[in-house]
Amino acid sequence: GPLHRQRVWLKRADGSMACLLIGAVPLLDELGNVVGARGMGIDISESTAQEDMLAATLRRSAMVDHILTQMRQELLAQRMMEATLAAMLGALGAEGAAVIEAMEDGSMRLLHEAGTGAASALAVPLAPPPPLPHASAGRAQPAAAPDGRLLIAVATPTRFSAGSFLLMWRPPGARGWDDEERRLLQSAAGIARVALEHEEIQREMARQARTDPLTGLLNRRAFLEELPRRIDRLEREAQAGTLVYVDLDRLKSLNDSWGHEMGDVALRQVARLLRDSTRPSDLVARLGGDEFALWLDGADRLIAAERADWLVRVAPERLVVDTPDGPVALGFSIGLAERLPGSDEDQDGLLRRADLAMYDAKHAGRGCWRAAPDAE
Repeated sequence: GPLHRQRVWLKRADGSMACLLIGAVPLLDELGNVVGARGMGIDISESTAQEDMLAATLRRSAMVDHILTQMRQELLAQRMMEATLAAMLGALGAEGAAVIEAMEDGSMRLLHEAGTGAASALAVPLAPPPPLPHASAGRAQPAAAPDGRLLIAVATPTRFSAGSFLLMWRPPGARGWDDEERRLLQSAAGIARVALEHEEIQREMARQARTDPLTGLLNRRAFLEELPRRIDRLEREAQAGTLVYVDLDRLKSLNDSWGHEMGDVALRQVARLLRDSTRPSDLVARLGGDEFALWLDGADRLIAAERADWLVRVAPERLVVDTPDGPVALGFSIGLAERLPGSDEDQDGLLRRADLAMYDAKHAGRGCWRAAPDAE
């Protein structure tokens, strides 16, 4: 009769399982009826395990390729992470996915999400992963959300945040996460980690493009980009605002006498003083060299004059540089230009008036402030 082949799993005497490939032919009587079978079995447990491992590796590779393909189609880091999470949902059959950061106070901060049910995932406490590089090898661990969703989490620490996690979940009543899916998620977590680091790098590059590297204040470009938005908002709210030009007196002589390192010390002192003397809603910038600018939101000329008067008085006490020849005290020359609501003056006109008022203060002997006449 025909030869039949079949894989059969049998339990060994020690309780372990063995996979046998059975090949058999039927035994027939004189009438052609099957009365038994004769054949042999070969233990293929090891080769079967190897085949399963290879198949699992191929599945993981296919999923990683799929996610990477989706991610590479995006240029912005934010969109990269969105594409990564969306691809994971389809590959792993999940209801939702999220990237979160575990905060020091035990709360969770949602960084990215896809699908539905993120609020449930945030309710599950997660312990911060160990420091790199050990956290990168962390295993995906299943958990249950308070509403019954089946959650699985894997640590995705980056160089910028040690407490980030990739989460995925299935709705209540769905099948649980098996070992193969855990391994798939760990492979996907590496891609999510790359996207997170790329996002942070883009954010840092954007911050540096708007920040003066020496003082940490806004640079000229960022200040001039932000100023029109502040003016427009105050115009809608019918409030005044005042531009303050601040020039650091005697910086050139300090640089010439003792080098730019001493001048850099003075500039950093100025930055600290200006930050300490303004509100979070105000703008503080270094325009370049020894020139700084403040935009005082909602402040009229009187309020700005009080601020300027305080700055010129405390500057010689706060701006003291220790040189080889002894301490050197510096000062400010300040110009003010108020912008009233309803004014037709543009940004350039406002900047010009503040600059002229500052030069009036320098010509008056420095260490003082002057207010510009109202715009015509």
